[in-house]
Amino acid sequence: MIKVMLVDDHRLVRDGLTTLLGAADDIEVVGTAADGAAVVAAAARCRPDVVLMDLSMPDVDGVQATRLLLAEQPAVRVVALTSFSENRQVAAALEAGAVGYLLKDSAPEALFDAVRAAYAGHAPIDARVAGALLPGRRSERPEAPALSAREVEVLRLASKGLANKQIARSLGISEHTVKIHLGNVFRRIGVNDRTSAALWARDNLDPER
Repeated sequence: MIKVMLVDDHRLVRDGLTTLLGAADDIEVVGTAADGAAVVAAAARCRPDVVLMDLSMPDVDGVQATRLLLAEQPAVRVVALTSFSENRQVAAALEAGAVGYLLKDSAPEALFDAVRAAYAGHAPIDARVAGALLPGRRSERPEAPALSAREVEVLRLASKGLANKQIARSLGISEHTVKIHLGNVFRRIGVNDRTSAALWARDNLDPER
């Protein structure tokens, strides 16, 4: 069971997310916090695996709360869940230690997938957010390394926050093959994680038609 803590200054949002996440068999909401100042104490009580962190909160915002939380519990996986997709907000959250960034208008299934991906050690990041953080400027960058058609397919799906099992199911290949492709892609483009790969893909791959 994946233990999730919700941090948002709006009670309706917290209650709604609690109800929504409760519909998943493998996810349990173990605690909530109404502001950034209460995050560390709340997390100490409930020991979450994943924290869904709002960024816009009074006094202690989500970026500062992320830093404070990870200083105490570095193993916690923080996913920013917010309405903002501006590059300043995205960059600040990731620099503070968040492993993912999801917009509040995402579909429920995307929220479930993001929680599962973060718990599995991946970096779920909304494709729209990747675009805000690194707008494409190919003319200013060196030529991108050549990737096979299959590697591009795997990279695109990983950049959308899909876990390896979901990518395998979508492409009709084994999960082991997905891991091999991702390892090859990471090595060729010079990154170590999915967040960096998503940003690279947004900046270097042609848009899907």
